[in-house]
Amino acid sequence: MQKTFTEFSTNAILKIGDEHLLESYKTAKQPDLYTFIRTSSFKAEIVVDSIPYTIEPNSILALTVAQYFQFVSGRNLVVYQFNREFYCIKDHDQEVSCAGLLFFGNVHIPIMELDEKENRKLSILHEVFLDEFDTKDTIQAEMLRMLMARFIIISTRLLKSKEGFIETTKNTKVDLLREFNILVESYFKTEHSVSFYADKLFKSPKTLSNTFAKLNTSPLQIIHERVVLEAKRLLIYTDKTAKEIAYEVGFEDASHLSRLFKKHTLLSPSDFKKQLKKAY
Repeated sequence: MQKTFTEFSTNAILKIGDEHLLESYKTAKQPDLYTFIRTSSFKAEIVVDSIPYTIEPNSILALTVAQYFQFVSGRNLVVYQFNREFYCIKDHDQEVSCAGLLFFGNVHIPIMELDEKENRKLSILHEVFLDEFDTKDTIQAEMLRMLMARFIIISTRLLKSKEGFIETTKNTKVDLLREFNILVESYFKTEHSVSFYADKLFKSPKTLSNTFAKLNTSPLQIIHERVVLEAKRLLIYTDKTAKEIAYEVGFEDASHLSRLFKKHTLLSPSDFKKQLKKAY
């Protein structure tokens, strides 16, 4: 079962379906659509950026367009996919925007478990989604956007209720982390210094360091981990050389990337590539 909504005036796309919507991801690739996967009574197995994940029954997982995603197995899934033109161009509250908590406010892949009440609520919402797909009129696009906003609001509330999550209305640390992550996503290929991002956020580097220390991380660690993640992606999924990859992530000298990469992985980029070839 697959349904697709397109809006030619904005190039907006919304897809709703089951596991068959994920068949094209049997080989790892970057999705060009923001993706939600909801499991029912069966678990699903996926790989994100070469790391395997199990989505337990009655759970939701959120993926951005920046990650490399591979679908391994799963059945009776509910899958929502949409592009920036469908949802992200709207003025949403920061927490539920495309730069919100689900996509940029978390250190790890966000997987939210559902209880019976939440399952029932989302099942009803899904039925309304399907019904709206069959209602062709001038306000269909707006209705579908409203329903997606509702789904994201519910998912965001679930994420915030998870043990260990810091409530942003009581503490601004997660807001700052999200804003920092968004900036890093935009500039990490050219800007590697904490001071650059601190200036963008109108904070001092020391303030960023002290704030992130309370979240068990550091601004420099986030920058370096994003650079290393991109290098890994390019090593795994492209045929680019270590020198080409170094240049792509902002290093004129490949040895600088090699040192950073080895610090985080204990392997040089070339050794990492060799290990991949042995594995496959």
